[in-house]
Amino acid sequence: MFGAAFISLALSAIGIAQAATVRTSLTIDNGYIQPDSYTRPATLANGSHPGPLISGNKHWHGIFQNGSNWADGAAMVTQCPIVPNNSFIYDFNIYNQAGTFWYHSHYSTQYCDGLRGPMVIYDPDDPYKDEYDVDDGQIHVANPTPFWSNHSLTTLINGKGRTLWWEVTLNNLAPLAVVNVNKGVRYRFRLVSISCDAPFNFTIDGHKMTIIETDGEYTAPLVVDSLWIYAGQRYSVIVHANQPVNNYWIRADPLNPRGTPGFDNGRNLAILRYGGADEKDPETVYNVTQPLDEDELSSIESPQPPGKPELGGADIVIPLVQNWHENNLTFDINGATFTTPPVPVLLQVLNGTYDANDLLPKGSVYKLKPNASVELQIYGVDRGGPHSFWVIKNALSDQYNWVNPPRRDVVPTGFTGNVTVIRFVTDNSGPWILHCHIDWHIPLGLAVVFAEDPEGTAAHVKPIPRAYLIGFS
Repeated sequence: MFGAAFISLALSAIGIAQAATVRTSLTIDNGYIQPDSYTRPATLANGSHPGPLISGNKHWHGIFQNGSNWADGAAMVTQCPIVPNNSFIYDFNIYNQAGTFWYHSHYSTQYCDGLRGPMVIYDPDDPYKDEYDVDDGQIHVANPTPFWSNHSLTTLINGKGRTLWWEVTLNNLAPLAVVNVNKGVRYRFRLVSISCDAPFNFTIDGHKMTIIETDGEYTAPLVVDSLWIYAGQRYSVIVHANQPVNNYWIRADPLNPRGTPGFDNGRNLAILRYGGADEKDPETVYNVTQPLDEDELSSIESPQPPGKPELGGADIVIPLVQNWHENNLTFDINGATFTTPPVPVLLQVLNGTYDANDLLPKGSVYKLKPNASVELQIYGVDRGGPHSFWVIKNALSDQYNWVNPPRRDVVPTGFTGNVTVIRFVTDNSGPWILHCHIDWHIPLGLAVVFAEDPEGTAAHVKPIPRAYLIGFS
C-alpha cells in the first residue's frame, strides 16, 4: 500500500437490550514504529499499533455478519481490497452478540505488519457483571516480526516489549506495558491474541484467573493460573487484586519455535502494578499449579451441539486433511491449494454461480445446504471460521463432549495425527473463509471457502451498498 486508505465503520448492536449505533473512522497508512526500540515499517490504523479500541453497546473477527456477508472484509472472498487513496464504509448490524473481538486486515499478511486492533461489544445483561468491579482492561498479545523474516524476535503486550536484538538490548531497554490495579478490586481483563503466528502461555504471577468468556461466548466459570492463547483467540478472565501491594510479572511466553520463549532482559513480559507500589520491575517468580485444561471448558449458552451425539452424527460431515509440500512451499486441504480468485466469491455467487465445481478457486469451495448441522473433522493447524462453533473434541485430547462443549471461533488443531471435531449450523447464507490463523499460511494455500446456501445469498445479504457494486468511492 503506497497511499492512505480510509474506512468508515457504522455498527449497530441489536438484540443486546437496547440497540446502539457506534461510528468510527479509521485511516490506514504506512509508517514506522519502535515498540521494542527496533525501528520497522508498519501498516497502521489511525497512526497507532495496535489500532484503536472499537467498542459499542476491515475484517471484524468473530462478528457473524449475518445478512451482511459483504462486510466481512476477507479480501477476494467477500470483497475486493480497498485500494490506496480510496475509502469504504462498513455499515452493518450486530445481532445478539457481545464479548471480546478484534479487527484486522485480511489482505495477504498485512495484519502482521500492524493493521489490527481490539473490538469489544458490552453486554448490559452480562450474567457475570456482579462478579467483577472494573471492565476497562484489554490485554493484547502480539508478535510483530522483522521486515525481512517471519520469525518473531519480540512479544508485545499492549504494544510494548523487549527484543532479542542484542545491540538494541545493550543500548536501550524498551519500556514495558504497565497494567494498573487497586488492591481489593476485581477486574475483568479481556485477553486478545492479535498474534499472526505464535501461541502464548499467559500468566500473572501470584494471581488466579477465572475464565468467563471464550471468543465472544460465555462459559461456565473456570479458575486457572495459566492458559495457552492461540492466534485469533480471546478470553475474558476475572482477576481479583487481593495480593500484597507490589509489582507482579504478567507473562506471555511464546511456543518454540513459533517464538522465542524466556524472560531474560524483560522479554515476553508486562507489569501488573498495584496502586502505591514503587515504579520498578517486579521480582516475583513463575509458579503455575492450575493450568487450563480445555476439556474443562463448557458453554452456558446453547450448550447442546447440533446433530446426533456421535462421531459423524451431523447432516453434513467433512474431513479436512492438510498437507505440506516442501518442494514448492505450499499447503493443500483435501488436495487443493487455496489461491486468490480473480473475482470475489461473493460476486461470483451474486452473478448466479452456485455449483461448487464452478466457483473459484477451484477445489477450495464447499457448497453447504441451508439449516443443516455440519461436522468438520480437521486434521493437523490453527483454524478460524465464519461461525461460533461447538468444539466437540480438542486436538490434543481423546475426549468427546456431546453435552456442553465450549463455543468459540478459533481452535488449534495440533500436529500430524491429531484431529479436532467441531460443529455448526448453516444459518448464515454467503461465502465464508475457513483458514489457518498463522497468517503466513494463508498465502501458502491453507484455507477453504464454505458457500452456504448460495441460491439464497442474494435474498439474505441485503442491502448491499452501491459502493460495493460499482467500486469504491
